[in-house]
Amino acid sequence: MCAILADLKENSRVDGRELPFTNGAVPGEPVKKDENSRRGNWGNQIEFVLTSVGYAVGLGNVWRFPYLCYRNGGGAFMLPYFIMLVFCGIPLFFLELSFGQFASLGCLGVWKISPMFKGVGYGMMVVSTYIGIYYNVVICIAFYYFFMSMTNVLPWTYCNNPWNTPDCSGVLGGGSNRFNVSLANTTTSLVAGVSEVVNRTKRTSPSEEYWKHYVLNISDDIGNFGEVRLPILGCLAVSWFVVFLCLIRGVKSSGKVVYFTATFPYVVLTILFIRGITLEGAVNGIKYYLTPQWHKVLDAKVWGDAASQIFYSLGCAWGGLITMASYNKFHNNCFRDSIIISITNCATSVYAGFVIFSILGFMAHNLNVPVSEVADHGPGLAFVAYPEALTLLPISPLWSLLFFFMLILLGLGTQFCLLETLVTAVVDEIGTDWIIRNKTVVTLSVAIIGFLLGVPLTTRAGIYWLLLMDNYAASFSLVVISCIMCICVMYVYGHKKYFKDVEMMLGFPPPLFFKVCWRFISPVIISFILIFTVIQYKPITYNNYVYPGWSLAIGFCMAMSSVICIPVYALYKISRSPGATFRERLKFACQPHPSWGPALQEHRIGRYASLASEDTVESRPLREKQELKEEQKGELKEEPKEEEEEEDKERRDEISLTIQGSNGSTNTKKTPIPGEWGAK
Repeated sequence: MCAILADLKENSRVDGRELPFTNGAVPGEPVKKDENSRRGNWGNQIEFVLTSVGYAVGLGNVWRFPYLCYRNGGGAFMLPYFIMLVFCGIPLFFLELSFGQFASLGCLGVWKISPMFKGVGYGMMVVSTYIGIYYNVVICIAFYYFFMSMTNVLPWTYCNNPWNTPDCSGVLGGGSNRFNVSLANTTTSLVAGVSEVVNRTKRTSPSEEYWKHYVLNISDDIGNFGEVRLPILGCLAVSWFVVFLCLIRGVKSSGKVVYFTATFPYVVLTILFIRGITLEGAVNGIKYYLTPQWHKVLDAKVWGDAASQIFYSLGCAWGGLITMASYNKFHNNCFRDSIIISITNCATSVYAGFVIFSILGFMAHNLNVPVSEVADHGPGLAFVAYPEALTLLPISPLWSLLFFFMLILLGLGTQFCLLETLVTAVVDEIGTDWIIRNKTVVTLSVAIIGFLLGVPLTTRAGIYWLLLMDNYAASFSLVVISCIMCICVMYVYGHKKYFKDVEMMLGFPPPLFFKVCWRFISPVIISFILIFTVIQYKPITYNNYVYPGWSLAIGFCMAMSSVICIPVYALYKISRSPGATFRERLKFACQPHPSWGPALQEHRIGRYASLASEDTVESRPLREKQELKEEQKGELKEEPKEEEEEEDKERRDEISLTIQGSNGSTNTKKTPIPGEWGAK
């Protein structure tokens, strides 16, 4: 696949000119190394598409989508999922790509479109911060499994380990614990013995016990942190270090890495899928995956999970899509990109679900329990079901290394964009030449802070906090942010103006379906989902553990911390805006900033051509902050100018008095008579 992409990239250049396939090129436009020399651009369109696919196709496709299907009635979850994809996911994906590409600015800078709504950008940054903290913890666990796979026998294969309990039952006969050995001594009583024990207590797999009792060593309460799991902490440091290394040169370095990270996971998924469907009992798992439990469709929680999964998986409202698109060339066809990336992402989610449920069906068959009870709900599903499948493959340690390497790559692809979103927002906001030259220092600082904030998640209570952040920090707040973004762009800025902006950028207006979705369907659906989710709210649980009230309060604070940025900044902006009345200030705060529009002067045509030619991205940094200072300096300079004029006048008078004619009179501007010059 990489060879095909490279061939497409090579064939996209003919006689030194780029064909429409390349990023940002239009027929007849000469090739440019970087269209925007200050911020930089993607090397080509393939880098952007693969980066966006890597951003959208992440760990959520493996451990969150199957988990939500598992929790919400299997195939019944598919209906609201695809409805949300068509009417919300793809339209919002296209909206964010076109938004960032048009202005060539990150999630904070783009709100020059309506400065009062800049709080939406800050909300996106808060969401990306929360997700980036716990997302890297999941990646570090994948690193831990990767390192632990470097052995002859995978440690979660059998039930003869110190952390196993008498309820452990492995799918492989050898190496079982004493209880399983006693059953295996009498072949004729094996089935009866297993059935008897299953009736007394739920059996667990060695991979599940390895996850609970060894990797996590989970405590009994969210407030009981216990000790820091040093191996997990070390893997967390490795994970952040790798992310930092890949982003040293920003999109220039990460754009090259994605050629491998975005394509290799599909190879491993295909191998596991082929192996999974050949296992006994796999059909039952796939049936559970595809057979809808229609009564759950009436549950608003199912629809809320579908919407949040669309936003979570596609990356809507995180700020990452705006940031990645801001490095596109101005005329890149982001409409085509949005369709390709969205469909690829959701197809990957469904594909990964087949792999997961084929293994769940096999495990349920061997443990003699229903599919719905075969594994825990939560992100541990990927670290229970998948490791169990790996023990059934020939040379299982090799496949385990490949699989967890795939998980690492999937996670890093998303983490790259999360970190780049925060770094780009900081650099664009400060915007000095020093901060741009030393962008690596900003990247390192953000990585260090992210590592320190992730340390509590490596304790024995870390899984509780991870699930709390997942359910509250990255759930309904994404819905609110997306809804307000649609309202701002379509109704405050104006849908007609934005449609013309997109047409100026792409060469064609947005399709009618997207116009209708942006203005009506998407905001209405999101609003109803938010209302029903609040009405049918259920406190979070993990297995049989019920979260205490104080922890739920912290969860609500995390959720509100991103949303509260919107009204707080709006009030701040209104209070600082000029005007005699509140209405005048509100109107001024909603108006686009004078520098809003295409970043480069060569693209500022139409109504943007009348704006100051110097107000391009090359001269934008700190402009908003300096305007007030410049006005103050201007007021201070008015008085000195008047004094200077008076002083100049006096000096001219003095000079005129000192210049004397031959008759002793003052020399004036009267033109001398030629005869007089001759007499002298």
